[in-house]
Amino acid sequence: MIRLVRPNIDLKDKANDFKQEFFANNELVINGSELLDNTDDYDKWLEAVTANADPLTADPNWVVTDTFFALDENEKIIGIIDLRHTLNDFLKDFGNCGYSVRPTERRKGYATEMLRQLLIIAKKTGLSELHLSVEKTNDPSIKTIIKNGGVYERSFEYENELADIYRFDLIGS
Repeated sequence: MIRLVRPNIDLKDKANDFKQEFFANNELVINGSELLDNTDDYDKWLEAVTANADPLTADPNWVVTDTFFALDENEKIIGIIDLRHTLNDFLKDFGNCGYSVRPTERRKGYATEMLRQLLIIAKKTGLSELHLSVEKTNDPSIKTIIKNGGVYERSFEYENELADIYRFDLIGS
């Protein structure tokens, strides 16, 4: 159905199209995109996400992060998802992962499959658990998390929005 691939130069036009669909839908934040939504230069973004995937070159103000595009059988970018290997003080309430599905491809099970595949990757990297945050009003994402075995851990507030943290046990899975 879909496969996760690391961003690369060959996906530049598709990535820009992906990003523009969010903006055309009045969505200015693309969760899990490692700031793709905040840059006009794909090449610089690609350089940054590539560097952040390596402990030797990761931004010292961030954490080692793997970023993946979700491609369908036609090589269309359906979504984006990231895996943060550790959590710093800023990320403790946001978790190890963020993801987004392009507006025209939602409610088709893609987010559930993206997260399922990422949990396998997380386990292979040696993580014993993964934490993921979600706004309390984001019912589709909550369903995605629960379908993949996420267990409610706690709630928090960020910028006057209530959110929950879910935990995934990767050792028992």
